[in-house]
Amino acid sequence: MTPDELAAELAAGKLRPAYLLAGSEPLLRDDALAALRRAVLAEGPEDFNSDRLEGDETAPGRLADALHTLPILTPRRLVWLREPVGGRGGWKALSEALPALVRAQPVDASSVLVVTAGGVDRRLAWVKAFAAEPAALVECEAPGHARELAAFARREARRIGAEIDGEAAERLVERIGPQLLRLRSEIEKAALLAGPGQTITLAHVTIGVADLADERVWDLTDAIGEGRSADAIVVLANLLGAGTPPPVVLGALASHMRRILRVRSGGRVAGPPFVVRKLESQARRYSVARLLAGLRAIHETDEALKGQGALAPELALERLVLNLGA
Repeated sequence: MTPDELAAELAAGKLRPAYLLAGSEPLLRDDALAALRRAVLAEGPEDFNSDRLEGDETAPGRLADALHTLPILTPRRLVWLREPVGGRGGWKALSEALPALVRAQPVDASSVLVVTAGGVDRRLAWVKAFAAEPAALVECEAPGHARELAAFARREARRIGAEIDGEAAERLVERIGPQLLRLRSEIEKAALLAGPGQTITLAHVTIGVADLADERVWDLTDAIGEGRSADAIVVLANLLGAGTPPPVVLGALASHMRRILRVRSGGRVAGPPFVVRKLESQARRYSVARLLAGLRAIHETDEALKGQGALAPELALERLVLNLGA
């Protein structure tokens, strides 16, 4: 289950007896926990109806007692088992007891169990228990693809009562990459610049949003677009050496090639005149077929960065840069 699917279920009034919120993106875990807290506790007194237990310090009997405690002045209570880190304290005994505790939770349980964790091994019995109905495993991983990140930006804008146009969302993703907390912060700032009821545009992003991706990213896209492959390889090495995450570099390349394709196909792109002229000049170097092939190569590199290829991320990016700049 994704966080969006969880939100849809909660909006429809559906509550499950047990949830595992697992993944490397803390913002998504925190948001999912907050949504569950609102759905479970509603207007009831939280002090009496919410338990927070530490995964490595909680005995199985303590968790069982919490799950069997009746709520006060509200239909349900929340039992939050926080960040179990295997291998320390009492986690071994608790992890062995969890499958039975999860299975024993009735569909209409008065206590809802929520476990939060970073990366988990799906092969473990306690993780499998949450993946089976009626419990739920909520995958809290940051989107890796630029299109998914842009969709996240649009949802974030709607969350605060604003809208963001496609160019603005694309530029945000290009500049910030898969840093969801920073994306949220920058969207909120851009919305303030736009004003109540106004759409966030590329101009608001350009004026108000900090450029987290190093300016050398633009040197890289320029070198590729102008066919300076040797320069592009040097800039790429400097970027990676300075600690720029490979997904940020890949996102910038994808966005740049999409803009070139748009220009090459007769479309228009927003931006300062000098940027538009530069894109028009670079577009003349490419055929539409070659640009489409370049975008396919970017997709293949994205898969490689996710561990589905034989090349290391740095080598996969180097091969892509040579391909795009040839």
